[in-house]
Amino acid sequence: MVVVSRKKSIALFITLGGGLTFVILLLYIGWVLLNWRTGALLVLGVLLVAMLISGVVLNTFFLVREIRRNEQHDAFINAVTHELKTPVASIRLYLETLQSRPVDDAKRNEFYGIMLDDSARLLQTIEQVLRTGRIGSSNRTPSLSRFDLSAVVDDCVARARALKQLSAEQLTYHGAPLLVLAELDDVRAAISNLIDNAVKYSGTNVNVVVETAVVNNKYASVQVRDQGPGIPKTELKSIFKRFHRIPGATSRVPGTGLGLFIVRSVAKRHGGKAWAESEGEGRGSTFVLQFPIAK
Repeated sequence: MVVVSRKKSIALFITLGGGLTFVILLLYIGWVLLNWRTGALLVLGVLLVAMLISGVVLNTFFLVREIRRNEQHDAFINAVTHELKTPVASIRLYLETLQSRPVDDAKRNEFYGIMLDDSARLLQTIEQVLRTGRIGSSNRTPSLSRFDLSAVVDDCVARARALKQLSAEQLTYHGAPLLVLAELDDVRAAISNLIDNAVKYSGTNVNVVVETAVVNNKYASVQVRDQGPGIPKTELKSIFKRFHRIPGATSRVPGTGLGLFIVRSVAKRHGGKAWAESEGEGRGSTFVLQFPIAK
């Protein structure tokens, strides 16, 4: 209901702006036809109409943008609330179970494993929000170091396999040593986000391939390819915006809408690039992250 109400508000402001512009033009044309011989008034009239139309257009533009921004913020708050509340509720349930009745060792170890997974999910959400704030700070200087990008990718792949309980066939990695000069934590976060997204949106049929390579002797490239639901052509650029999530089935997958924003922000801060490729819905997607090679 809230989304429908906001769409109606946007349509109302656009219609109002268009109507006001039409009325102003109509009055102005009539005024010119009646007073076409008065040169000074004509010049002043042109300036007045231009200012009025500019004001209406700008007002409509900013109102529509504010409505959309509020909608994104609300969606983000709802997503973060869910991402924080769900693991906390799960951990509390298992702790209450352990406290209220005897549990055999096998079941207790199973509960411990679930609680550790939930706490890792909780920590990841908190880190996403905090990292977004740090990346958005323009006065922060990155702490650069020289390291092997392929080793970082290998670590991220191994971590994803362990957390998601995936085999080497489901999540594969091919690459060679690549030296880059960047902030290690930011690069690791960007690569982890790409891998986690590919696994998460693949559903039960995970088939993700990660590759590293040199491009034009200038960039170290990380490519993450999946066989998931794919991305509509119209969304390939929008998905990197803060809080943005693709409408439809993919929006039902848990997430905050910050992962890909972090990926592109990290790439830009280090003079690199990030983009997505997809043949359309149901045909998988490929994400590319590039950093300049260390000289």
